[in-house]
Amino acid sequence: MPRPLRSENLQGTLDLLVLKTLAARGALHGYAISTHIQQVSDDFLRVEEGSLYPALHRIEGLGWISSEWSTSSTNRRVKLYSLTAAGRRQLEIEQKRWDELTLAVKKVLECYG
Repeated sequence: MPRPLRSENLQGTLDLLVLKTLAARGALHGYAISTHIQQVSDDFLRVEEGSLYPALHRIEGLGWISSEWSTSSTNRRVKLYSLTAAGRRQLEIEQKRWDELTLAVKKVLECYG
């Protein structure tokens, strides 16, 4: 199995992964976002707290997500993050950019066999 990619190798894709996760799963706390990304990627993508929480704070500042404090099933206070309408629009933009980027990279790689 390939070596897992850590969040420092995910520059430019972390926003997309967070937005897509929240769109698919609804409101989640940070650890659940990180765990979801890791599980869905078969443990290939790993998002550490040191990358995730600054990204969540920045994305919230842009208005793409909102947060509210809640109580977990284990009676702990957790901050739940939700996608906003602006976040849904941004997700479409980010997804399109990702599709264009991967297509362009694929063309270059296939050009040279």
